[in-house]
Amino acid sequence: MNRLSYTFGGCSIVVLAIGTISAIAFLTHRAAAQSQTPARSKELLVYVGTYTADKSKGVYVSRLDLATGALTPPELAAETPNPSFLAVHPTGHFLYAANEVRTFNNLPGGAVSGFAIDRSSGRLTPINQQSSRGEGAVHLMVDRAGRNVLVANYGGGNAAVLPIDESGRLKEASAFVQHTPPPGAGANVRPRAHSINLDPANRFAYVADLGLDQVRIYRFESEAGSLVPNEPPFVALDPGAGPRHFAFHPTARVAYVINEKHVTLTAFTHDPRDGRLTPFQTVTTLPAGEPVEIGYSTAEVQVHPSGRFLYGSNRGHNSLAVFTIDPATGRLTFVEAKPTQGATPRGFGIDPTGAYLLVAHQRSDSIVVFRIDQTTGRLKPTGHTIAIGSPAAVRFVELRP
Repeated sequence: MNRLSYTFGGCSIVVLAIGTISAIAFLTHRAAAQSQTPARSKELLVYVGTYTADKSKGVYVSRLDLATGALTPPELAAETPNPSFLAVHPTGHFLYAANEVRTFNNLPGGAVSGFAIDRSSGRLTPINQQSSRGEGAVHLMVDRAGRNVLVANYGGGNAAVLPIDESGRLKEASAFVQHTPPPGAGANVRPRAHSINLDPANRFAYVADLGLDQVRIYRFESEAGSLVPNEPPFVALDPGAGPRHFAFHPTARVAYVINEKHVTLTAFTHDPRDGRLTPFQTVTTLPAGEPVEIGYSTAEVQVHPSGRFLYGSNRGHNSLAVFTIDPATGRLTFVEAKPTQGATPRGFGIDPTGAYLLVAHQRSDSIVVFRIDQTTGRLKPTGHTIAIGSPAAVRFVELRP
């Protein structure tokens, strides 16, 4: 015998039902509940960061059709210099851009710009800007509590934390760390902080320093907006590897760094208790036996939302390296190096549903859409592309009617 509860006009009635009658009542109740749940949008806003010159003026916005992979013609969402990397606030209300410039307010250093997002039109309204505390801001992210922007400065070889108030406004840096070469390093060894990422628990920050061949590790405290060197303070990569961008697996047990100069990927086990990274595999991002030619380098790395696949971009080779991820060990197995149909695939984005991958071609001025095979991870061109001058980064925001 089953017990079912119904509500009419604020009064509850309990009915004892048997067998089929109970099942029918349950299914009817569930269908009614589902009918009251807002339908997910069939489109996503796509924001593209660029290098500004004659062909580009700032951040652009398009719409991605989740049924077909088609993109609408891009529109200028906000005019701002060299917004080469973008990050979206966890609420979806704000977007932040790393302005890769050498001076800000007539002083040496890059900048971070904040914008309010109109999720019905895609328009961006400027909020404010702050100094990134170092030349050439190239990468940033918003912490998982939505309290801070963390930014890496390539030219300055440093990183900073900029607090965010409730209106999305950026405050002056609450923390700043300067990287320095190890004792005995040659005169040509310079710090080049190329990315900054947080672990899923929001407790440790990882800065990939291309110049020092290290991933620096910091203890992070969101409420205070602080960065404190961890123990151990870094993990070393092969000399000359050039670690560039970093990505966690959704389980947080493993992480990956893509090495710009060696054109490789390194996998690490991750200890969430002390932040330690331990390398266990390094693989090429090129097909087996293919040499690294002059002009080849890597750029972006991302893990598929399912945690089953990993993707990395090969500049010069003009391809996307596709790997499967062993669910037990995190080890990578090469699948393919898919031609991207453009020159210099710098950044790319995987949409939140995991259906599409959008590649930004910095030198051929295009965004090309690929569909992801959910079984193999392989990429298939959709035939959809849009023209944008010098695109470098792709980010998604759910559209609101």
